[in-house]
Amino acid sequence: MTSSRWWNVAAGAVATAVLVLSGCGTSRVPEATGSATAQGVAVAVTLVPLSGGQHSLQVTFSPRQAGFHIYSIDLPAHGVDGLGIPTRLSVRGDLTAVGMPTANRATRLLRPAGLPTEIPVYPDGPVTFTVPVRQTGAHQAEVMVSYGACSETTCLMPVSDEVIHLIFH
Repeated sequence: MTSSRWWNVAAGAVATAVLVLSGCGTSRVPEATGSATAQGVAVAVTLVPLSGGQHSLQVTFSPRQAGFHIYSIDLPAHGVDGLGIPTRLSVRGDLTAVGMPTANRATRLLRPAGLPTEIPVYPDGPVTFTVPVRQTGAHQAEVMVSYGACSETTCLMPVSDEVIHLIFH
């Protein structure tokens, strides 16, 4: 085999390996996604298939303005001194939560300007919650989210029970 031919064969083998390793041509199930935007916050939902038929639901809350924070999932039901709404998420339809949501960021205390109250919030920017779920039916589910966002000087109107639809296989 000539040196030129050998290089062509080697390059073809490398290209094939890259395609296989990157998942091209595999039967991997695509992730189901959904989204909504309300009251200054974008919410993105992704259903991630895991091994053994398990799934992970990832819900990312992204304030659209710098300096805004999402309220903690651990905030009391009526807020602190009436301020804030706890972040909540649940599923219905063909998914069932099999664990509690966990956040990718730790909370911190925010003291709104001029108030003695401290409210647990996540740091500026997006926060992602992960919930282990089990598929219980064919192909669709609803993710319900409740949340609010604030800065040190402004609180946005809260969102209660926003429904985000997912269709999956």
